[in-house]
Amino acid sequence: MSTFAFGLGIGTKSSEGELLEVYFNSPLLNPSAQLITAVKDIAGYSGGNQAIELTASQLSELEAAFLAIDAEDQAEIVEICKGTQQPMILTILETDADPESTAEVYLKLTLLSHRLVKPHGLNLNGMFGKLPNVAWTSEGAISLADLPKRQLAARAQGRIIDVHSVDKFPKMANYVIPAGTRIAATSRVRLGAHVGEGTTVMHEGFINFNAGTLGVSMVEGRISAGVVVGNGSDLGGGCSTMGTLSGGNNVVISVGENCLLGANAGLGLPLGDRCTIEAGLYITASSKVTLLDDQNNEVSTVKAAELAGKPDLLFRRNSQTGRVEVKTNKSAIELNEELHAHN
Repeated sequence: MSTFAFGLGIGTKSSEGELLEVYFNSPLLNPSAQLITAVKDIAGYSGGNQAIELTASQLSELEAAFLAIDAEDQAEIVEICKGTQQPMILTILETDADPESTAEVYLKLTLLSHRLVKPHGLNLNGMFGKLPNVAWTSEGAISLADLPKRQLAARAQGRIIDVHSVDKFPKMANYVIPAGTRIAATSRVRLGAHVGEGTTVMHEGFINFNAGTLGVSMVEGRISAGVVVGNGSDLGGGCSTMGTLSGGNNVVISVGENCLLGANAGLGLPLGDRCTIEAGLYITASSKVTLLDDQNNEVSTVKAAELAGKPDLLFRRNSQTGRVEVKTNKSAIELNEELHAHN
């Protein structure tokens, strides 16, 4: 039977023993049956989805087992982590079921950021309930209950613990930096973001979990949770995309290939390839837009939702009348007939 995912990670616990986070250096999607067989008896893995905390003796046995099957990447993790006081967590997901532990969520988020899976390619149902709210600091993850005493102890030693954020999600760059990317402000890209090769995220750009770019993009705006941006598309400064969790309902907002969202523009529907939304214009599914022909004459007025996924559209606001207009490389009359063919 095939196995969905595998990760050997090093975690952080609170003083009460709560697992706060897990760092998976080299997670595997669809690991070999040979690898699972090699760790099964040593780790006491009995099948299904499990997160197993390993002992020092189990780690030593695992290293030998990994080397015996030429799993050198996994053996290297063990070698580097020998003697650690941090918990070593072996996480095996037989299926892509709802995550049942913090370690399972972290493995799935890491798979996304390693670009092993595209956004919406994993089951993340119920993940928020499995993630503790954590103080992310200059000394790593600290539970909120432990933070005051840790801060006091640091001050007594002449140090200050710098709290970068208080959140369920850490920044991606502390777990993985995908090849071929530039990220000007790493705190603005969360673990679980999928950052395509050739993407640049500028200082005001933001990418949430289970969202991101599939190729070359310049991101100076906001890619909200669940939003996927196609290759060659750029998001101008201050622009925004409506996340599935905040008003998009069950409609997945997306940006096609070779699109442009102008500065301070907004998007609340799936956008087709080679589309442009002019600066400052926010288009939602319910926006009324006027179709124009090549002479700028009105053809009809439709809801923007009817244009979802259509390519080669230019959305603009008429500066004299204030109405939202759309022009297309395709005949507006032809497009109108297509939209209403099944009315």
